[in-house]
Amino acid sequence: MVFETLRWVGGVDGYLELIDQRLLPAQFEMLKCETIEQLYDAIKTLAVRGAPAIGVAAAFGICLAMQKTTGDDLSKALAHLEESAEYLATARPTAANLFWALDRMKTCARKFVAENDEASLSGLCGALLSEAMAICDEDKQMCKRIGENGEKLIEAGSGILTHCNAGALATAGQGTALSMLYEAYDKGKKFKVYVDETRPVLQGGRLTMWELMQAGIDATLICDNMAGSLMKQGKIYTVITGADRIAANGDAANKIGTFSLSILAKKHNIPFYIAAPTSTFDLSIKTGDDIPIEQRAAGEVASFRGVKIAPEGADVYNPAFDVTDARNITAIITEKGVIEKPNTEKIARHLAD
Repeated sequence: MVFETLRWVGGVDGYLELIDQRLLPAQFEMLKCETIEQLYDAIKTLAVRGAPAIGVAAAFGICLAMQKTTGDDLSKALAHLEESAEYLATARPTAANLFWALDRMKTCARKFVAENDEASLSGLCGALLSEAMAICDEDKQMCKRIGENGEKLIEAGSGILTHCNAGALATAGQGTALSMLYEAYDKGKKFKVYVDETRPVLQGGRLTMWELMQAGIDATLICDNMAGSLMKQGKIYTVITGADRIAANGDAANKIGTFSLSILAKKHNIPFYIAAPTSTFDLSIKTGDDIPIEQRAAGEVASFRGVKIAPEGADVYNPAFDVTDARNITAIITEKGVIEKPNTEKIARHLAD
């Protein structure tokens, strides 16, 4: 890719820089986050979004938080880290990678203090930055492997439907669902992508179309309610989406509208694939019924960028995600391989390997 969605600038006293996705595609600007409060706002308002990218950003957020600690009282430093992690965790309730990354940073801190009798605050901050950088690097490698594992499922000459944005803008690397497209494209396969606009924030229209056009991939933007018609016409061969949290049985939460697409795909005998890293699985949740679904502000539906598109005072329902039943998912592609017809047993084996 010709851009980095997010990057750390400097050493332990550095800062996080990320693409402000609220402005795309009209403006390409980098947002500088120097405090945990700025990062929280960036996550909450979708300046940075996508489960993997949120996780990476949160890891660096812990590094920002630790810059506010002083002295060498490591017990106070650990307490501050825990409080900061709890704060960041409230930014988005559905994305599993957010909690996974914060737990990993907390584990890193506890291990460093436990294993170093003469541990210092500067040493702890250095260890945390190294861990955050490792999470970022692993995310890039994960994206590449998902693409390599999934590109074989893309047929030359086919039409592929995507929903929301599961590309480079949603990760530290080249994406999850779109990584499959990038790898197939690099191998010379020719195909056409139909991009759902993805109401109400238009991540498909604003972000996925921008990404695919940057990459030179043949893509056509459609309204969300056009997908079924295209399937009926035989123009869609495959549906590929990402996921923000996957339950132990394979039920998967993704951007609102994904569940409807899975039903349409099943009706038309079209393969429905989900591409996501293993860090997106939450084995503590047995089924999708227990995945928390974020409710967002009414203004996202009733207006767009300050322009009202609904009557004043209209009641609005705005869940950010829905849950696709595992029985509607043809396969889940991870960095470890492909889980066909996912269920509890297959997922457990996949994650244990």
